[in-house]
Amino acid sequence: MAFTKVLRFTSLCALVAAAQAAYSIRDSYNKTNFFQGFEFYSGPDPTQGFVNYQTAFEANAASLAGYANDAVYLGVDSGAPNPVGGRASTRVNTKNKYTKGLFIADIAHMPSSTCGVWAAYWSFGDGWPGNGEIDIIEGVNRNRSSTYTLHTSEGCSFQQGDCNSPGDGTQGCSNPHDETQLYGDAFNEIGGGIYATEWTSQAIRFWFFPRTGAMPQDIAAESPNPNTWGAPAATFSGPGCSIDQHFKEHQIVFNTALCGQWAGRVFGSDPVCASQASTCEEFVAANPERFREAYWLINSLKIYQQDGGNMVRDASVPKQFKA
Repeated sequence: MAFTKVLRFTSLCALVAAAQAAYSIRDSYNKTNFFQGFEFYSGPDPTQGFVNYQTAFEANAASLAGYANDAVYLGVDSGAPNPVGGRASTRVNTKNKYTKGLFIADIAHMPSSTCGVWAAYWSFGDGWPGNGEIDIIEGVNRNRSSTYTLHTSEGCSFQQGDCNSPGDGTQGCSNPHDETQLYGDAFNEIGGGIYATEWTSQAIRFWFFPRTGAMPQDIAAESPNPNTWGAPAATFSGPGCSIDQHFKEHQIVFNTALCGQWAGRVFGSDPVCASQASTCEEFVAANPERFREAYWLINSLKIYQQDGGNMVRDASVPKQFKA
């Protein structure tokens, strides 16, 4: 009798744990509402790049933001010769802020592997790097692969290293890999794919599913279960970092920077790029046509959360966006 009671208690605990682990949709951004849920950043580039981020009005008027092929389009100016102060580009972030969750981005095209380009899909919290940064897609110049990187304040380390490195968080801790379909031209050649990021108190995990490969059956379900997806491409976990302490209230960002602290700094070390101009800024200014393929085409971004996750909603009134 006592043994039966233990079994029932254990089963009940398992059911409770399973219920708590279930994800439910919180936000879904696509061609129907993307520009109501995202806002344009048009301030100075924090990475000191040769880029002029556009307001929503400017990007709309110049056809640098809108819809194409039933997806969200975010581009870079490819017409103006020798622009003063930087080439026009786009950077957008969610109005809502998220703490933990499952983030699934279905992307059909990302900026091409072009000298001077620094493309990224990432998230960050206010007071950088105090509330952390999660880089999901990030590459520069002629890269054909990407690196998963975390940036934090002091006191957060994983097996990938100190995420506050080199003491100010600018380098962070990275998980590179040999997969060559994750970024730029290689990604676009296969028609893109799906990036999934799971952020919990225990770990931050990443998956990539190419369009040409096998997708998890529940990747687009109302309640996906990443525990059935196989080994992640990268996992950041362990006792060296309190994720809850170092990662909070993130906005999600898509942007295409030009030159700056990374793409500009390593421009000369790429023999192909170095052969075309003496500096990154010179190349970007003089070759507008090279940026025709430097655009994002986003089918959707879906955010799922468990009971432990939370979201801070923006209170602004949605407005129509047409390009």
